[in-house]
Amino acid sequence: MTLGITEVKKGMVLKVEGELYSVVKSEFVNPGKGSAFIRTKLKNLTRSSSIERTFKAAEKLESVELEKRNMTICYTEGDDIIFMDSNDFEQMPVSKEYVEEILPFLKEETPMEVTFYEGKPIGVIPPNFSVLEVTYAEEGLKGDTSGTAQKRVTVETGGEINVPIFVKQGDVIKIDLRDLTYVERVSK
Repeated sequence: MTLGITEVKKGMVLKVEGELYSVVKSEFVNPGKGSAFIRTKLKNLTRSSSIERTFKAAEKLESVELEKRNMTICYTEGDDIIFMDSNDFEQMPVSKEYVEEILPFLKEETPMEVTFYEGKPIGVIPPNFSVLEVTYAEEGLKGDTSGTAQKRVTVETGGEINVPIFVKQGDVIKIDLRDLTYVERVSK
């Protein structure tokens, strides 16, 4: 769909020079002299890099509609994660690169939103939190009760994370997947 610069809004997806970009910021400028333009900050949806770009009033931009589907992780296979569509149970491979950092903290059947463009997956939106059992934790040092003391533990999926020293093996903890930090202990 073609649109003018006045129609560009934050959150839209544009096709620029053959690549897909999400509009992070847009500012319409109408100077006293010369023609109007729009300053934008765009995030590349396939490479996760950002660019700043200015478009003149005469330019036409191509808006893109993306399909979002609720899917769950089935298993990993090579460089892909096999996802299953929650509605029609269709299985589809999606590159691990979209969730590489958080993969050690994801269980099978974790629900996620997968974004598609022209039938091909281009992004994965994971949940904000993961609740996992601690499978290995060294004992905390006796007497070390300061609130900032931390130790490294291993969770059931194999991932390692820093936690307060009071966390023990067998505890269930909540992890923030946005920055891979410990949130709290959760009762079983």
